[in-house]
Amino acid sequence: MVTRVRKLADAYNDTSIIFRLLRHLGWGDLVNLGYYTLPSLPAVCGGLAFFQRSLARRSLALLDAVPGDVVLDAACGRGHTTAALADTSCHALGIDLQPQQIELARARFGHRPRTSFAVADMTRLPAQAAGVRLTPGSVDRVHCLEAAFHLGPAGRRAFLDESYRVLRPGGRLVLVDLTWPDTAPRTLAESDPHRLVRDTWQFEDFNSPERYVAHASAAGFDVRAMLDWTHPVVRRSTGLLGLCSLLVSSPTGRHMLRLRWPGLKDLTPQDWQDLATVLRAHQALGQVAGYHALVCNKPGPSATHRP
Repeated sequence: MVTRVRKLADAYNDTSIIFRLLRHLGWGDLVNLGYYTLPSLPAVCGGLAFFQRSLARRSLALLDAVPGDVVLDAACGRGHTTAALADTSCHALGIDLQPQQIELARARFGHRPRTSFAVADMTRLPAQAAGVRLTPGSVDRVHCLEAAFHLGPAGRRAFLDESYRVLRPGGRLVLVDLTWPDTAPRTLAESDPHRLVRDTWQFEDFNSPERYVAHASAAGFDVRAMLDWTHPVVRRSTGLLGLCSLLVSSPTGRHMLRLRWPGLKDLTPQDWQDLATVLRAHQALGQVAGYHALVCNKPGPSATHRP
């Protein structure tokens, strides 16, 4: 477990060469791919944070949470989405497997009303965390944004089962994740033969949308929607990676990047070479991978009949 947590932490700090680039380009508060509409694309000159917040807002909106709801924000990272839920007068508990992330989340948002954070495994929830009960039927909403791909097939099924267990009847799970189409010409492993993407982000595979629906139904959920966000999330972010790859691969491009983001001056020639290789691997995978938002309700009284 300690080794797993350490490796996962290294995917989201400067140990990873691509994270070093993304941090300068705006990653920090959030570490998701972002949601890109055509009218918003010019904002990319200001970095990626604008698009990451847009994706988080869309994900949270699917919860249909109301003031007073108890919401479990699974794999909350540095706490941005948890705090956003609390700002709408929900009682928000953010959990993450990485102690460093929870420390950052508490430092940034722990003082806010209705906001709490705890180190916990989303596939094996404790009976309580940070004083919030996680017993059967104790939670109104469960949210998980772009994290379940780390868990592997068994872990994703366990998370669906745990979410069903802690949700009250009529409660809702929103799980937003990278996916892999059953119709893909090659498996994910064949598309990442040197493990440059899988080892960078510490995962082995993605679920297909069909498998997510099947597993959610098997857990007992009523699957209300499986929204395809592949184009605005993966395809457009992959296009930006392609542009980045071109810039990183040429002296003129690297000079332009350093002028815009001076912190990139710390990268060595070997760093730039490694970065170009990793970006090309991500670009190849991003041309096939999908991105979906799964919306599931636990059967029971409708949300309009909450006590």
